[in-house]
This record gives sequence, structure tokens and C-alpha cells, in this order.
Amino acid sequence: MVRKAVKDAKRIVIKIGTTSITYPSGNINLRKMEGLARIISDLQNSGKEVVLVSSGAIGAGMDRMGFMQKPQELKEKQATAAVGQAILMQLYQKFFGEYNQSIAQILLTADVFGSKIKRTNTFNTFDTLFKFGVVPIVNENDAISTEEIQEECFGDNDTLSAMVAVLVNADLLMILSDVEGLYDCNPVKNPDAKLITYVEKMTEDLVSVAETTDSKVGTGGMITKLLASKITSRKGIHTILAGSKDLNKIYDILEGKEVGTFIK
Repeated sequence: MVRKAVKDAKRIVIKIGTTSITYPSGNINLRKMEGLARIISDLQNSGKEVVLVSSGAIGAGMDRMGFMQKPQELKEKQATAAVGQAILMQLYQKFFGEYNQSIAQILLTADVFGSKIKRTNTFNTFDTLFKFGVVPIVNENDAISTEEIQEECFGDNDTLSAMVAVLVNADLLMILSDVEGLYDCNPVKNPDAKLITYVEKMTEDLVSVAETTDSKVGTGGMITKLLASKITSRKGIHTILAGSKDLNKIYDILEGKEVGTFIK
């Protein structure tokens, strides 16, 4: 019954993690990106407004730059992100273009949310894009960021997606990753782990069971997703944590079906 509120969501922020659109090698998963573009375009056609927060710039640039593993030096991360962001947007432009859906790129850093002027200007940009039916594609501006990319404070854009959801007054934040949701223990280590489908209130016990997901190219984990949901919950925005293996489940989520973890 609680998930029926999701069916009425008009403005939705969908966050997709690095590991969801890249292979372990860091190469782009073209099938995933094409499917994501198709579904979001369809949602736009149905009258919804969608913001896509997409990680993957560094992952996408790794192969082009010749890195077998994620670079460690700041200057190498920034250069790889600059190359990878261009690759990401070129592919998104191609896939969304196949469905006649216009897109826009918005690159953000943490200081935007701390400045009233920058925050207002950013909101106005989003609002205008919504009015023209354009899908904003958001990422952290890794190419110029310093503290963010070093400390990875956005947690592979989990926190960023929550802050964007608050900024644009979204009705729903959907965080998609290689994990199906929040479990009562680590599902990688314990095959009997049970999915927690509903969270009424965030507690320290829930935070304690969230363990970081090992990833070659991603930087987030379940803990950053829970912390992100605390940001949205305080503003009355529902959050759903779900897996990205079958992107068609996005439709199930928006129909109020019990997919992933619903955080009130």
C-alpha cells in the first residue's frame, strides 16, 4: 500500500552507478546504456520528468587512456574523467537520439549546493529544461574537482543524486546499482541474506548492516546510498534502492510493485 505513492511521482531522479553501465574492465556496457535511454525516453513520453544522474566518466575513460585499473593520482583521475565524460555524452546523445529525446549535460561540484546564487541558477537551468522536455544528465565535474574526487565524498554520485533530487523538488529518487537493495547482512558473504523491502525510519542498526560493495571502477557502497536517502527523507522525498541488472524493473517500481528497498 505504501508504494502506491510512487505511482503518482511525476518528477523523478534516476541515479545509475559506474558498475551498472560498465563492464569490470571499465569498458562501456552499450546494451545497458541503450536500454536506459529507451526507458527514460518512454517515461518522458508518458508525461514524467526525469533527471538522470550518471556515473562512469572515469570508468569510461580508463580504456581510452590505457589504464587497466582506476588511476590513483588526482591529475590522472581528472584527465581520465575529461576523456570519459565526452565518451559518455556521445553515447547518451546517440541512444537518446534514436528515440527523438533531447538531452542536456550538467556537471556539478559540491560548492554549487553551498552557494545560494549558484543553487538558484542551477535550479533555473533544470526548470527550463523540464519545460522544454529535455532530460538533464548530471555528473560530478570530476575534471576540475579536487576534494570531491580525492575524498569521493559524493560516493559514486549517490549523495549528489540526493542533493539534486532536493534541488529540483523531485517526488522520487531511484538509486540503481549492482546490488538489489538493502539486506539484513552482506549477501555476498551470506547466501541466506534477506532483502529489506521497506524502511520507515533510518536507524543506526540499518546503517551498521550496510557494507561497502567491492568494485573495480565504482566508488560507492550501500552505506553511501543510505546516507543519501537520509538527505531526501528529511525533505519528504521517497527513495528506492534497486538493482540495475534488469532495467525494465524501473517500470515495476513506478507501478508500485515490491522491487528493491523503499525508504519512506
